[in-house]
Amino acid sequence: MNDVGILGYGFYLAERQMSAADIAAATGGNWSEEAVRDKLGIVRKSVPGPEDGTQEMGARAALDAIARSGIDPLEIDLILCMGEEWKEYPLTTSAIYIQERIGAHRAWGIDIQQRCNTAVAAIKIAKDMLIADPDIATVMIVGGYRNGDLIDFRDSAVSFMFDLAAGAGALVLRRNLGRNLVLGSHIITDGSLARDVGAWYGGTEHPIESLPEAELAALRARGNLSLRVFEPEHMKARLNDVSMPNWLACIDKALAKSNATRADIDFLNVLHFKRSMHAGLLETLGLRPEQSVYLENYGHLGQVDFMISLHEGLQQGRLKDGDLMVAIAAGIGYVWGATVVRWGSVE
Repeated sequence: MNDVGILGYGFYLAERQMSAADIAAATGGNWSEEAVRDKLGIVRKSVPGPEDGTQEMGARAALDAIARSGIDPLEIDLILCMGEEWKEYPLTTSAIYIQERIGAHRAWGIDIQQRCNTAVAAIKIAKDMLIADPDIATVMIVGGYRNGDLIDFRDSAVSFMFDLAAGAGALVLRRNLGRNLVLGSHIITDGSLARDVGAWYGGTEHPIESLPEAELAALRARGNLSLRVFEPEHMKARLNDVSMPNWLACIDKALAKSNATRADIDFLNVLHFKRSMHAGLLETLGLRPEQSVYLENYGHLGQVDFMISLHEGLQQGRLKDGDLMVAIAAGIGYVWGATVVRWGSVE
């Protein structure tokens, strides 16, 4: 069987920063700076400037990945865009914009969506396509993220999303690379949570143009801060019951597909969430803090966290040749996922 490896990665971060103190002030006193920093685990995060469109940030991350990987854009056969739906122009295909922007004229592109698990899902899809289709030898996974635009810091129900930041990430995968091998993956979705969280305005159920004038004026005055929890009690109760078991099931099944166990994990690539949950997850898996990276200085860039954690793990020497990396993510909807990568060259 052909192997599939990660040839390289890239990322882009919006330059503007929002600190724990800034977030606390934005909550109108509902949260203190200390609570934002120590409980939510946010020291600072990137926030978008006027030129930081979702698609454009994705293109910048793609160009960074091309430069780091030393490839020609014409080598790319397929672009899987993991970028978010909140973007410059609705109903435009981000993968095709990025294809043109980076000069990948031989490629074809498609957008895929699974919220914060999309990088994990895209890696599985890319591997499967690289093995199945002889015409595809190099795949770029890429996308931008700025869902923080839609967060109302005065709404305590969305405090778990106060960390949403702005940026983009990219991966280049290649068939028969011989290093950084993508092994097993496993994903679980739970449709009972499909509409517990979302953007309230802008779809066919609540189109902005049909709002009463007073409500529309209020929305314009505040901005479209409409990413909210529709069913908070249901979501909390359901996640308490299934979230950790589902995550552990994904990890164990991805490891089993990779002929490995929890004892073989060297590095955990994990998205950003509150500090106590991060520590508890490491403890459950029998890992030390130095076997992961806590993204307190980045915030949460959704599916882009994969690339940031990978970068920091390499830069800090926490991910080394020969290590088994388990990457995990979860997203509203609800979805849990894990993928396993053997970093370094195949002996």
